[in-house]
Amino acid sequence: MGQTLSEPETSKESAFCQNDYYKVGSSCMQGWRIHMEDSHTHILSLPDDPGTAFFAVYDGHGGANVAQYAGKHLHKFVTKRPEYGDDLKRALQRGFLDIDEAMLNDESLKEQMAGSTAVAVMVKNDRLYCANAGDSRAIACINGKLDVLSFDHKPNNASELERIKRAGGYVEYNRVNGYLALSRALGDFSLKRNGDKLPEEQVVTAYPDVEERAVSEGFEFMVIACDGIWDVLPSQSVMEFVLTEIAQGIYPQNICENLMTRCLAPDCQMGGIGGDNMTVIIVCFLHGRPYEDLVTRCKEHVAEMNKKASEMFIDHESSFVPEQSSSKASLEENGGSDLTPLSSPEQSPKASPSEKTKQSADGQSSPDEDDTSEELDLK
Repeated sequence: MGQTLSEPETSKESAFCQNDYYKVGSSCMQGWRIHMEDSHTHILSLPDDPGTAFFAVYDGHGGANVAQYAGKHLHKFVTKRPEYGDDLKRALQRGFLDIDEAMLNDESLKEQMAGSTAVAVMVKNDRLYCANAGDSRAIACINGKLDVLSFDHKPNNASELERIKRAGGYVEYNRVNGYLALSRALGDFSLKRNGDKLPEEQVVTAYPDVEERAVSEGFEFMVIACDGIWDVLPSQSVMEFVLTEIAQGIYPQNICENLMTRCLAPDCQMGGIGGDNMTVIIVCFLHGRPYEDLVTRCKEHVAEMNKKASEMFIDHESSFVPEQSSSKASLEENGGSDLTPLSSPEQSPKASPSEKTKQSADGQSSPDEDDTSEELDLK
């Protein structure tokens, strides 16, 4: 995990923006780490392509410079690609490699042992494209169901391990060349020096996987976050947490704060889990309607989720009754004594609704909630 503070830095930098289509909140927290190395971006309408939205999280390691550079410039490299007009997937893939090359040629960045994950989502003409390099992650809630929009790049993944070995690298202790815990990233140029390999074939590559979705009326919200969140909670639990909070009418930026608080380790003795920097963006899809409409939909989903959980619990509990009655009857028939009552079974993990957090005192209001600025401040 690296060096840690004696006490976590729990102050949070939060922001929000909104238009007719999105209500967006973000927050970041240093946590137990000595430095904050994350960066993030959310732009409701790109300057070079009005009407196209861009959201991204960058989780830096070895320093914050690569993450910060990407946070300011990645979307520009993508929109400059010649493929941008008719092949956005390809534009994202090449844009990731272009910014990596630009940093390699930057004297202030190329010799650093720093790198950053990058998970970026662009929404254009009712199509969503999620490009990911590393182990930050994006998920969506569609009609109350989870849709995972990206997949983590870990060194022991079969395809990743094969590329690493072909490029002359190795994996030890689940780390590339014994020290990097992810297999794709911006930066980390010391692991991109095989002159016989293309950029996408290096030991560590910035080349992203890209997932594509049609944005339907069923899209309710999206969560983009660094691995400081996903190391603590699985995707389904995060989706249920956010769903439950929206159902209470809490604003996205406050939900981001509550989620980070939920994931923060109580001490630094937990093997790194819950001790990382944390950054979260929540994008609510409004579809031209008030936020209250989404709150109502999420209430319905939570009610249905709780109903199913209750039914599963009852079914699980009742399944023990015939066995107990039969066994007791058999014992009594044979002169035996009564059985000790069976304790109630624990609630099935699959049936458990997400833990509900108490709403903060200001969770229902934000003094500048009508602010419709298109781009939030970067870290």
